[in-house]
Parts: sequence; structure tokens; C-alpha cells
Amino acid sequence: MLKIDMIQIGDQLPVREFTPDNIQLFLYDAALWNAHRIHYDYQYATEIEGYPGLVVPGPLMGDWLTQCAIEWAGDAGELVHANYSNRQYACVGEVLRSQGTVMSLSREKREVTLDINIVNAADDILAPGQFVIRFNKI
Repeated sequence: MLKIDMIQIGDQLPVREFTPDNIQLFLYDAALWNAHRIHYDYQYATEIEGYPGLVVPGPLMGDWLTQCAIEWAGDAGELVHANYSNRQYACVGEVLRSQGTVMSLSREKREVTLDINIVNAADDILAPGQFVIRFNKI
């Protein structure tokens, strides 16, 4: 189990890889009631909006970022702050990945601040985020 005493500034989080597909976009957008056609209508997304394919919903990338923080902390901590923004779009079939770093820590508060990004194959940052994990007293 991860403990705050084991963590150092600069520690890297495990990299996760994501390759969104049409079905994932459909199910995610249906759950959110997001009916924007760029996420499910290929012809509309490419011919009308000018995208190269179906666009991955920004909130989905935010959810991936949050999952990375929560999975890293495991049962040892809880997410107490999350902030992210979508800077660039991604399309179905692109291989995306998360990368994260411990940016600061307070042993007194038992809190760790993480910078986590979703990046594409060219290492462009699509969705940067900052997350704070508070570790349990054990």
C-alpha cells in the first residue's frame, strides 16, 4: 500500500494508455446525455465541422485524468481537489496516454499535489490537470 512517507517530489505516476473507439464514445455520451454530433456522426464531424474524425469528449479525458489520480492513491488516500482543462482535441483511434508527476507534498497535511496530463503520440498535451490527494492516517 502506498504511504505518504514513500513519496518524493518528482516521482512519476504509472503511464496509462487509452485508444478510444466509436462504442466507447457512444456509451459515454449517452450516459452524459451529450448529443453533440461530433462525437457520433462521422460525416457531420468531418464534412461540416472539419475534424479528421469523431472527437473524443473533453469530459472523458477529464475522467481518465481523475482515474489516474485515484488509482495511484489506491485505498491509502482520497481525492480532495481536481482541476483540468481541455486544450486540444483527440479523435477516435488515436493512442493517448496519461503521464503524471508528484509536484509537491505536505507531510504535515498528508497531501500530495499531482500534475497529470493526457498526451497524444506526438507528446502534445491535450488535457493538463492538477489533483490533490490526502492520505489516510495509518
